Amino acid sequence: MIQDSKTRYGTISRFLHWSMALLVVWQVLKFGDRISDGEHWIGQTLVPWHISIGTLLLVLIVVRLFWAVRQSARRPKPNASMAMLVKAGHGLLYLALLLMPVTGMLVMLGGGYGVTAFGIEVFPKGDGLDWAKALGRLHSPLAWVLSVLVVGHVVMALGHHFLKGDDTLKRMM
Repeated sequence: MIQDSKTRYGTISRFLHWSMALLVVWQVLKFGDRISDGEHWIGQTLVPWHISIGTLLLVLIVVRLFWAVRQSARRPKPNASMAMLVKAGHGLLYLALLLMPVTGMLVMLGGGYGVTAFGIEVFPKGDGLDWAKALGRLHSPLAWVLSVLVVGHVVMALGHHFLKGDDTLKRMM
């Protein structure tokens, strides 16, 4: 089943969700690189891909947003009393996932580095842009915000599964 339904997310939704989850975990490992100045396997193997994976995440989040809008009528409706919180939580997650790669690119452009993803030049090197550098400063605080949102998302999914005993988690598995 490719499309979503009232009882289960479809193949495309699940693929986008879990592939992005894996890539976000990969990106978060950058925190470990900061702690030990890249003197370990994370800094030597995963971090060099940080910009490329961030660019891929930007493409995936845009695709995911279009897909979510297209599938919204098919998806189960949250409990009426919690609908506003559920929508706000997911909206903040989507916003943070969108802003992270954008601000990451602004860091690179603000520093005059340009952006190259998977060996393809997305934006050429330049002299640096002051406005991009200023907005790029949001990248690190947003990483912390996204981390908190992801942990909250996971806790809520596990709470639904283990405490409420409903099928919220099963629909995405």
